[in-house]
Amino acid sequence: MKLLPVCILILLAGCSGGRTATSVSTHLMFQGAAGEAIALYQSVFPEFIVQRQELHDNGDMKGKVRLAYVKFADHSLIIFDSPPVHNFTFTPAMSLFVEFDDAAQLRQAFDILSEDGEVPMPLDNYGFSPLFGWLLDRHGVSWQLNLKGEESA
Repeated sequence: MKLLPVCILILLAGCSGGRTATSVSTHLMFQGAAGEAIALYQSVFPEFIVQRQELHDNGDMKGKVRLAYVKFADHSLIIFDSPPVHNFTFTPAMSLFVEFDDAAQLRQAFDILSEDGEVPMPLDNYGFSPLFGWLLDRHGVSWQLNLKGEESA
């Protein structure tokens, strides 16, 4: 019986082929607005694909997002509405960094996402990128939008 906990610790320590994680996803917790946020992001980014979504089917949370698995370009997101209300939300210290090849598409995404949100850094050339902007959307999610270019490489 004493060997089982030791074996579990060895596996958790990464002794199984040198890997400790099988996948990494960004987890976005909303408090009732996950469905609205998903619809907004899908309207801005064709690459924002909901792979699987489950809704709450009863109670105060009926119709709210219980769990959504999203593939955004090559990045995995897990999105949900939290049943308990928390006295915290998103922080701008963590943001989704999106690179664009086209300045017009970047500007359009910035305009849509920043509507009713906040803009810590308006679209501009800040020296490290030919066009960059940082915003918090109406749901509080932080986005950094960057135009690929020689300065941003």
